Amino acid sequence: MPTEPAAAPRPATRHVGVLLPWANQAVEEELPQLGEPGVVFHYARLVPASRTTAIDDSFWHELRAAATGAVDSMRHLPLDATLLACTSAGFTGGPALPPGVITAFDALTAVLHRRGFVRVMLATPYPEPVTRAEAETLSERGIRVLAHASLGLDDGYPDITPRQIIDLCADLPKPALAGSDALVLSCTGWRTLAAAADLQDRLRIPVVSSNFALAAHTLPPAPGAAP
Repeated sequence: MPTEPAAAPRPATRHVGVLLPWANQAVEEELPQLGEPGVVFHYARLVPASRTTAIDDSFWHELRAAATGAVDSMRHLPLDATLLACTSAGFTGGPALPPGVITAFDALTAVLHRRGFVRVMLATPYPEPVTRAEAETLSERGIRVLAHASLGLDDGYPDITPRQIIDLCADLPKPALAGSDALVLSCTGWRTLAAAADLQDRLRIPVVSSNFALAAHTLPPAPGAAP
């Protein structure tokens, strides 16, 4: 009598806490599509004391200040990691985050280094000074930004269309494209899945978004990998 084929082992469940800026709509849509099987995301929304949504110093400071209470709200969950799903909060300063919290900017720099992408082009929805600050901080972390472009917006990121992202990246200089290891779409708040797929086909280089980096950070360490 033939034996039944062995069932594929089910992936071990990993629980990931996600601290989410209160106006962000993209992360809850994109992370489940980008995450690996067996990863369960638990969300806590961060509400700035000023109840604002536009990014500026007070927003970043109040967002980081709200992280302590959000982490506490998930204290009884068996979390393997806790992520702050805001890229710009990772390079603009503010109160210290609770121990162990990883920002989207930290996840982004980690995945770029892990994949050997040390020369990149950068596209963001942010105001130009914020984009320049990100480029400078990436450089401090060993990632050279060959060119950058921004939409110049401080709010309204859920309303940005894939066409706007594609058109923004079309303006990046061709010499920078030729020398880049990857294109970075920074910010967790704009929806990048459709645009990233289109841009990767057009530009023929990898496209790394902030939400992709968050999803990549949920993977368990590879055997023998450095901590």
